[in-house]
Amino acid sequence: MDVFNDFEFKQQKYMPVFPKAVGKSTVYVEGYPYEDDEPMAATGFHAEQITTFSRQLKTHFGTDNLIYVGIDTFIYYQEGDATKFVAPDIYVVLGVEAFERRSFYTWAEGTAPHVVFEFLSESTAARARGEKVKQYLLDIGVQEYFVHQPERAKPPEFRGWRRSSSGEIDEMTPDAEGRLFSFVLNLWFRWVDLPYLRVRLLRPYLPDGTPIPTPSEWKAIAEGAEQHRQEAEAIAQEETQHRQEAEAIAQEETQHRQEAEAIAQEETQRRQEAETIVQEETQRRQEAEAIAQEEAQRRRETEAAAQEETQQRHQLESKLQQLYAELATLRGEKTE
Repeated sequence: MDVFNDFEFKQQKYMPVFPKAVGKSTVYVEGYPYEDDEPMAATGFHAEQITTFSRQLKTHFGTDNLIYVGIDTFIYYQEGDATKFVAPDIYVVLGVEAFERRSFYTWAEGTAPHVVFEFLSESTAARARGEKVKQYLLDIGVQEYFVHQPERAKPPEFRGWRRSSSGEIDEMTPDAEGRLFSFVLNLWFRWVDLPYLRVRLLRPYLPDGTPIPTPSEWKAIAEGAEQHRQEAEAIAQEETQHRQEAEAIAQEETQHRQEAEAIAQEETQRRQEAETIVQEETQRRQEAEAIAQEEAQRRRETEAAAQEETQQRHQLESKLQQLYAELATLRGEKTE
């Protein structure tokens, strides 16, 4: 499983479970201002922290269209009173549609933000860790609230509070690594000093400790994955070429074997034809010998017949002479 698929699997596995809010998602309500003269981020450190952290959260929760991540927008929490608002650096709302709003209206949406993040500066630190804790958790109804000091020149400070089921405020206790766990978002949070960033970065982690990548890390992962893909394709192409060459050699060997078999078949056929010719010659010779033997037999029989005729003739001649002699004797006797 590659990096993207592995993270996507874990992302779905650890996604928080929540009901859909009963209200209606609202872009703007007339009579409630949505901007002021304050800068969006107090310092460049805050801007880098807010930008990086918000992108991480939006990337992580972007697969669910009912999780909204707000960035430095007004939250109005009492209908009819435009003075009852806050403007946290980042907040997360579960169960509402994930489209951009000018401001967030709790009575219209049917829910308050569930988790709020404030990044401390000299002008906001006292209120952020003081009166805002009660304001967010008790007055507005936020479930979890985190503050973090992103400026490296300042002492590290990362704290969190949650509203208990009895309505009391409990400060979270960090683990041995200094992490705080959000039961609402099902994420760990811990600050780190990354060499390529100028801030003390608060970043989110999955429950198993897997860090949610920053945009620059995603880029590096994507580039590494692309390089691995290209290398894999090059290896696959090389293997394909080797396979094709092996197939060509196998085909050539098959062709040579078939040609050799054809030659062997031709030689076998010629040998069989030669054997047939030899058999025919042998048969003809045997027939000729048989004819010669018959002729010799007839000649011997003819010679024997001739000899017998000659012998019979000699016997007849001898007997004839004898008869002539007897006749002559008989004639002489009569003369006397």
